[in-house]
Amino acid sequence: MKNRLAQKKCGSCTGDTPPLQDDQVSALMKGLPDGWSLVDNQRIRKEFKLKDFREALDLANAVGEIAEAENHHPDISLGWGRVVVTLYTHKVHGLTENDFILAAKIDALGE
Repeated sequence: MKNRLAQKKCGSCTGDTPPLQDDQVSALMKGLPDGWSLVDNQRIRKEFKLKDFREALDLANAVGEIAEAENHHPDISLGWGRVVVTLYTHKVHGLTENDFILAAKIDALGE
């Protein structure tokens, strides 16, 4: 895992955890691999293009395994040859560092 975020572990969040400020989000976005986009300043999203449904399903399952290990769960949309991952921290209704850690770990699957 080349990305320093991918080497971190998701921490515990509570409803008292504040969402990241815009400048923090901007800085963390720069640390993500290409393809991640900021949506409505409170979510990050990436669409993965794959060869067929089987590859998409395998990726979705691999993302699920990482999410379970990190106890931080994305929204995953699965279709033929594509997986869309959307991350935000439900408890804070916005982004936390955990979202960026999980995004980096998902991208590290291909390494």
